[in-house]
Amino acid sequence: MRDAGFTVFIVDDEPHVLRALSRLVTAVGYQSRTFSSAHEFLADHDPFVPGCAVLDVAMPDVDGLRLQTMLSAGRIDRPIIFITGRGDITTSVRAMKAGAIDFLTKPVHDEDLIAAIERAREVETKALQARSEIASILTRLATLTPRERQVLPHVVAGWLNKQTAGKLGTSEKTIKVHRARMMRKLRIRTVQDLVRLAERAGIEPIEAR
Repeated sequence: MRDAGFTVFIVDDEPHVLRALSRLVTAVGYQSRTFSSAHEFLADHDPFVPGCAVLDVAMPDVDGLRLQTMLSAGRIDRPIIFITGRGDITTSVRAMKAGAIDFLTKPVHDEDLIAAIERAREVETKALQARSEIASILTRLATLTPRERQVLPHVVAGWLNKQTAGKLGTSEKTIKVHRARMMRKLRIRTVQDLVRLAERAGIEPIEAR
């Protein structure tokens, strides 16, 4: 039994394909949602539900590749598996470069699709963990005072307390206090940990002149 909390969103304009893939997905323990068009999918899609999307490449109006682009433009990080009745190298390369998990040719072999979904679930799990870590970091950063936020990039860059004090126009003792409080609020012990935290949060070090 696999992760029942992981939903496979299947988008294909052929009803028999939707039925077959939905049966396969639910048979191995996943939730499934089916849509007959990209518009139907977009109208009812919840990006916060853990899962992946299985998209037909050739669909009227909005095809699978266009839907992939639309999701990316909307900052929806949904792992995608493409299926197609007539695969070609150019299309598959384009899809994979844009981040697709796999590109499968119809009729899709059950084991190939399940393996691709497993890879998508691993990617989704790692992405959720990363987003959770970033959210935790941002929450901790929000507890810093404006002066502590000023001190942070100097510490990341390896500035001495004396140098930072001179740059910010205060005393070395005051910088030591801000630095200690900053480290405590961020729940870290070493400068190396602070550097990693700053990298994850996109905080650039202030280079000495």
